[in-house]
Amino acid sequence: MKIDWAALGSVFGVSLVATVALVALFTLGVVGLGKQEEAAANGGSATLARTGAYLCFALCAAAVAYGIYLIVA
Repeated sequence: MKIDWAALGSVFGVSLVATVALVALFTLGVVGLGKQEEAAANGGSATLARTGAYLCFALCAAAVAYGIYLIVA
């Protein structure tokens, strides 16, 4: 049995980058919702923060759906 270490390292690297990017995107969404509440409490408009947060969550959902598609297909 021979292990292709280059392929294993490549899969590990891509998985690590994708995981960090997905967590960062979700974190940006949570921060955006926090800024929305802060802006609303200060009497400002929170539309941009809410839109950005929803966009981040939508991108997270799209990435998860694409991953499931790759596994199932």
